[in-house]
Amino acid sequence: MNSTVSVPYARVDCSGNEMAYVREVLESGWLTTASKTHALEGAFRSMIGCGHAIAVNSCTSALHLALDACGIGPGDAVLLPSLTFTATAEVVRYMGADPLLVDVDPDTGCLDRSIVASALEHHPTVKAVIAVHYGGYPILMHGPDGLATLCRERGIRLVSDAAHALPARRDDEYVGRAGDVTCLSFYANKTMTTGEGGMLLTDDDEIAARAKLMRLHGIDRDVWNRFIDSKNAWEYDVLAPGFKYNMPDINAAVGLAQFERLEGMRSAREACAAFYLKHLSNVPGLRLFVTDVPSGDHAWHLFPIVLTEEAAVSRNDAIKALAERGVGTSVHYKPIHQLTYYRERYGLTAETFPETEKIWRGCLSLPIYNLLSDRELRHVVESVIDIVSPGYDQLCLAN
Repeated sequence: MNSTVSVPYARVDCSGNEMAYVREVLESGWLTTASKTHALEGAFRSMIGCGHAIAVNSCTSALHLALDACGIGPGDAVLLPSLTFTATAEVVRYMGADPLLVDVDPDTGCLDRSIVASALEHHPTVKAVIAVHYGGYPILMHGPDGLATLCRERGIRLVSDAAHALPARRDDEYVGRAGDVTCLSFYANKTMTTGEGGMLLTDDDEIAARAKLMRLHGIDRDVWNRFIDSKNAWEYDVLAPGFKYNMPDINAAVGLAQFERLEGMRSAREACAAFYLKHLSNVPGLRLFVTDVPSGDHAWHLFPIVLTEEAAVSRNDAIKALAERGVGTSVHYKPIHQLTYYRERYGLTAETFPETEKIWRGCLSLPIYNLLSDRELRHVVESVIDIVSPGYDQLCLAN
């Protein structure tokens, strides 16, 4: 065991054109939303094949704009998984609506058609579903078993929380084409980053028009268009009380450089995942999530492992022991039904979410990013095995 190796949970790779593009923005004298942001939007429209890509300052902002544009309002019910980050639920409350939390598929950590259909039998007034592509796994959307098919049949809005799922694919289609709206995250630990930022994707012209309007104070002309238009820059109207969600050009400049290397960074994550899958799949005391799509179609934002009752230590003790060996980890996530606000407001209990509870009680996420070396990957695997299942044969790591 090499105790001198230190593996942080995440690293940011800015080895491309980030500095050059940011310098261009600084030298232009125009630092807020402008040509770089528009270029990033265009890059996503071309890659995803969607009608509209709207850059914003976070995935949370994109989700908020999505629900607003889908007409969600006070008293409406929005179905979502309890296994997600708090932002997925909080945007529902922004609208005065109520999150209807449901359990997840234990194999993927995601919603599927059967879970949603069962919930709708008891809650037929649900107005929208937020589907979280947990860890970068692309949820099945099309066909008779697809979630988008179900929502379309029921007249329910479908929003994809794809914060983890860039650039995931399913059946030769990028996540971002199914349902009404897809929301992406460019947070610092994502496959590509803008530091802080997000993107709203849609083919619906009305949703796009509303999101663009509300992205910047409800003003009918964005600041860059006012600058380049022959019409007076100070002349505008406010059509609705909007928000301040636009992406500045400095962030977009970083994003454009990252976008140029997006598939390479994803494939490097895939190689990390392949190493973990090879060496951890049969370790006693560990459960891995099922991946029923080609490895190249998964975004591999996370590599979560779940400690079972066979594990030699608890999840919390494993995290501490890994930290002592220089291995950074995280937990995704403490579920929504465990958070005080939602638990008390909606009277939630753990017994209602048995699969989510099993995942939450045992899960931790291992480092997975394009800058991990073979030596670091071996150190992570050796450390996990030694802590979770001491004595397990590790000779295969020599291969």
